[in-house]
Amino acid sequence: MYRPRGTERERLREDIVNLLQSYGVRAQHVGQAFSQRNGLHPTDLQALMAVMQAEGDGTPLTPGRLGEELGLSSGATTAVIDRLERAGHLRRSRESADRRMVHLRYGEPGKALAVAFFGPLGRRTDEVMRDFTDEDLATVRRFLAGMGDALEAHHHEVRTAD
Repeated sequence: MYRPRGTERERLREDIVNLLQSYGVRAQHVGQAFSQRNGLHPTDLQALMAVMQAEGDGTPLTPGRLGEELGLSSGATTAVIDRLERAGHLRRSRESADRRMVHLRYGEPGKALAVAFFGPLGRRTDEVMRDFTDEDLATVRRFLAGMGDALEAHHHEVRTAD
């Protein structure tokens, strides 16, 4: 049954929500393909993404912070780190005077696999972004940051409600 859509803003909101959902599913498919190709568990991929992002932000993760981000116990976090370290995807690094403090870094073999797999996607996203002005991209960045914050707040709320 056809239902006329509401105002232009309502139509835009619905389209944006649908596009975000579709993007999320497609991104999961790409992540699953990378995981399967490289013998990674989905949690391993989440860990690698968290380590990569933190390292890129200049705030490398400790094992404890990684566990918090992934919602894993200490033992499960250690198992993920051990698997990823054995495979060369990440490495433990002692960078401070306190030798007990361990940071997690993306391993060179893992970087090479990621570049080989995700490089073509990076080129495709660059092509898409060329069609947008700097102002457009700044608006998109602000929007996605806000949506990410809303998603994280909801995740925190439902995770702690159990």
